[in-house]
Amino acid sequence: MIARMMNPDAALNDADAMRRADRELLSLALMHARNRTLAWLGVLEKDGQARWLAGHGAWWQERWIARNVQRSRGARTDPGRTPLASIEPDADAWWARPGDAAAPLDNLRAYLAETLEITLDLLAATPAEPDDDALHWFRAALFEEDALVLKFAARAQAVGVQAALPLLPERVQRVSRPPLWFAAQRWTLGSAPGGYVPAPERWAHEEPLPEFEIDAQPVGWQPFCEFVEDGGYDDASHWSAEGWAWLQQEQRRTPRDVEQMRGGVLLHRFGRLVRAPGGEVASMLSWHEADAWCRWAGRRLPTEIEWELAASRGASRGVLWGDVPEWTAGRARAWPAGAAVDHRLRVQRGVAWFEPRRLAHPKARRFVAAEHDAGFAGFRSCAP
Repeated sequence: MIARMMNPDAALNDADAMRRADRELLSLALMHARNRTLAWLGVLEKDGQARWLAGHGAWWQERWIARNVQRSRGARTDPGRTPLASIEPDADAWWARPGDAAAPLDNLRAYLAETLEITLDLLAATPAEPDDDALHWFRAALFEEDALVLKFAARAQAVGVQAALPLLPERVQRVSRPPLWFAAQRWTLGSAPGGYVPAPERWAHEEPLPEFEIDAQPVGWQPFCEFVEDGGYDDASHWSAEGWAWLQQEQRRTPRDVEQMRGGVLLHRFGRLVRAPGGEVASMLSWHEADAWCRWAGRRLPTEIEWELAASRGASRGVLWGDVPEWTAGRARAWPAGAAVDHRLRVQRGVAWFEPRRLAHPKARRFVAAEHDAGFAGFRSCAP
């Protein structure tokens, strides 16, 4: 396997390698993810929603690994099959559905430790050369727990927990680069079978792509400030009807958590009031705000296929991504033979600067409500 040919530390941060991780690498990654969850719980233990998130991650892992009688069938598991009983009698009541955690903290910590121990024992018991079916739920559980990082950070931002700062790497300041042009071509969206393939990426299919110009990096605070200073939040002509209705309902004059945008960006970040550099990628934006900026600037949001091709093929030409999840144009849709999706949602590509690098795969997709602005999202633009 690819994972065996790489240094384990490097492989833990390699998106392609982790999707094909063998037993040994998966074991390391699952421990790494659970230790990180415990670290987040340590700084957010007073927040009921964060406690529920931690419990749900462990519940999901137990539900689909230890309690799944069809675990060896992998993605072909019947989701309607009744699972085995949990090691925690109240697990389903506490963590199966969203809400503020009712579980005592000691029970939660014990459950986090015990479920991981069982998972690692079951992983070690898989065949010496396991196939993708045998490892499917272990890989899926890893990605499920990695995805909690963005949600923990959103809770830390919402409640202003400065203790979360040591868990977050510093944001890298980028030198501005000019937009790039890509020729018309055909591109394969989605992922082919092999290793772990998240449901939104199933399956690979080719689509035509006209020529296009796209930003080399997401839009920074400085150009977004120009939009605000030009009255962007006061002019309905820059907004879709849905976006303008949202703006009036929220009574926004600036993005979420921003205190000041004239004369520099002053914003609340994890319990501190900080001044953001103009070159820093703008974040905590809804789809509506990204779309409005593009209308004001005479640009547009990239389609999914444009974003994916640029992220996959443009690194050598200066395309940068991985600072923020990025909004794309259009609404959520399923790939051929994929599961149904809620077409009211929008699509984000990419990851936040603090998320595990093993999630930073150019084909990864997230379906998010257009009004959601607590997920650290930003955007880049294309020529009309």
